[in-house]
Amino acid sequence: MQLDRTLQRAPSTTPGLRTAVAPYQRADLRRSIWQLVNTFVPYIVLWYLMYRSLTYSYAITLPLALLAGGFMIRIFIILHDCGHGSFFASQTANNIVGSICGVLTFTPYFQWRHDHAVHHATAGDLDRRGGGDVYTLTVSEYLRLKPLDRFKYRTFRHPLLMLTVGPVWAFVLSQRMCLPHSKPRERYSVYGTNLALLVLMVGLSLLMGVGPYLLILVPVTLFASIVALWLFYCQHQFEGTYWARHAEWDYETAALHGSSYFRMSRVGQWFTGNIGFHHVHHLNPRVPNYYLEACHNAHPRFQEATTVTFGTSWRFFTLKLWDEERQRLVGLREIAAVSSAREQSRDADTVALVKGLENR
Repeated sequence: MQLDRTLQRAPSTTPGLRTAVAPYQRADLRRSIWQLVNTFVPYIVLWYLMYRSLTYSYAITLPLALLAGGFMIRIFIILHDCGHGSFFASQTANNIVGSICGVLTFTPYFQWRHDHAVHHATAGDLDRRGGGDVYTLTVSEYLRLKPLDRFKYRTFRHPLLMLTVGPVWAFVLSQRMCLPHSKPRERYSVYGTNLALLVLMVGLSLLMGVGPYLLILVPVTLFASIVALWLFYCQHQFEGTYWARHAEWDYETAALHGSSYFRMSRVGQWFTGNIGFHHVHHLNPRVPNYYLEACHNAHPRFQEATTVTFGTSWRFFTLKLWDEERQRLVGLREIAAVSSAREQSRDADTVALVKGLENR
């Protein structure tokens, strides 16, 4: 419950940033309702068009499915804002709309909301890893692993696995289960979402036919899940990101330097609900998605965030370990070189020590 309460209030920031962000830390009812209309209506229309297109050619259905996947991402962003209490001024309205969005995106709203609160409260904290982030080992931790455990970690972090099995597991399968720490509200959210999904799937299968339904659902969900995972990964997993031990960890630094600015086209921004301004969002999650860009432009400190694009972000999937000495993410291929350099440094220190003793 403490994390949930933390999620609902603005985090502590320096006075200058707090002043710059304050005008954007509010929901605009008209903009929120318009966002619901321009997201849900096209999504429903696209499902109808995809169903009708199956009569002619699947080559027509697939492009429509990719477009519908974009709207599915946008629905998830609305859920995301509702979970932060930023989409509506009313928390009841946030919970109702968020729960509906959760069914359409396979996400139990209250369980996701709690886990996402943990992510915001611990992002970049080496001593509190595993809370909604991509689990990352340090170089020293990896070198201490047994060969089999190293193989498991390499497999888990392999780009091919992360971009195929990973999205399905993270956004579809794992969401069907309660977590060990889930409280009653979170568990009921999982049960309720699963039941609503079952009713929706059975209903649409009876209406459309099981085959046509799956031919539409699978590409829509798969495309949305892959893009969502790509974005989430690159928003925190980049070379110069921020990690620190808990005693030195700082919320504001973690937000501005541990979250990227994912620059994309206007179309991309629209479909992803401006989530590319992730550094702004992590600094203050009470800013609605439609104000993130304006907030980004309101203070020069926001320009300090690392800028990434789809063209440059692919290489971040090769970065798998945090090097505490060099304060950056490194790839597995660098580990041998790093280990060798450190051993040479230790040997040189030993030689120097011995020579010093001999000269006494």
